[in-house]
Amino acid sequence: MKDLVQFLTEAGDEAVLERRLKALLTPNEINEMQHRLQIFSLLEQGVPQRDIAKQLGVGIATVTRGSRALKELKEI
Repeated sequence: MKDLVQFLTEAGDEAVLERRLKALLTPNEINEMQHRLQIFSLLEQGVPQRDIAKQLGVGIATVTRGSRALKELKEI
């Protein structure tokens, strides 16, 4: 994980970071990460999990995983 963090933080600017992420991730993985960020945002706005799942077209389990991940981030 340390190597990954270093690789990404050394990008220098947004365009280089975007190219590095595209080189590392498949389009599906990028889409999943974007959904996760949307889930975080909607959860922080107080939107119910079932509504988030419907709005984003993802399963409730995906939203629940996102909720757990967000809680872990807040514990750090």
